Amino acid sequence: MPIHDWTRVPAGLFHDFHQSWCVRIKDALNAGRLPKGFAALVEQRSGPLESDVLAIERRQNSPRWEGNCGVATERRSSTRIVRRTAKDFYADRASRVVVKHHLGRIIAVIEIVSPGSKGSRVALRDFVEKTVEFLRSGVHALVIDLFQPTPRDPFGIHKAIWDEIIDERFAFPASKDRLLVSYEMGGVHAAYIEPVAVGDELPDMELYLANNFYVMVPLESAYRAAWDASPEDLRTAVETGIVPEPDAE
Repeated sequence: MPIHDWTRVPAGLFHDFHQSWCVRIKDALNAGRLPKGFAALVEQRSGPLESDVLAIERRQNSPRWEGNCGVATERRSSTRIVRRTAKDFYADRASRVVVKHHLGRIIAVIEIVSPGSKGSRVALRDFVEKTVEFLRSGVHALVIDLFQPTPRDPFGIHKAIWDEIIDERFAFPASKDRLLVSYEMGGVHAAYIEPVAVGDELPDMELYLANNFYVMVPLESAYRAAWDASPEDLRTAVETGIVPEPDAE
């Protein structure tokens, strides 16, 4: 299914779709894709401008996941752009308060960028800082941005995040202006970047659970399932760019 242009409808409609998509990604990961002892959970983040986050957690008393890996793999990433750096996050080593879920510590997160995340300079800064906070804590992340760059992130959400690690040039390939980025946080920090565009089919993306080990996240099938379950009026509005007027009383 081609990626839709969600800028054609109010942000609230994408928020509804976003929640449904998160649940379907969670269900797919929990249905045998994650190693034994790992769980994918949708967690609500604080603040009116923040989206829900999909967290991958490990139970405290579960066995080590190596050797019991479900469909985790250590194949080389197939994304078209890879950035690596050994630069560390020295500024954040001093102190941190980490709230842990009762199932265990967070291993990885999946973040789907919403229009509100880039709706103002403050909102973008907040999204970037909270994502970088995960990375600084050694949490792997998959960031999904189906919205084109704004004046606040002219080179895309990855550049805004990666600049907190190392200032490195980035340019979109021709005809691509959306991004999927998987971050691997270990001895060497790596970003696996897949530029996409409206009309493209979503590729499956890596979600790292440990250095060199990841599971594939079925973005396309989960997107399609969320789309098929959406109200007909929402699908029509996204496809045509025309939001139905409420019936007059």
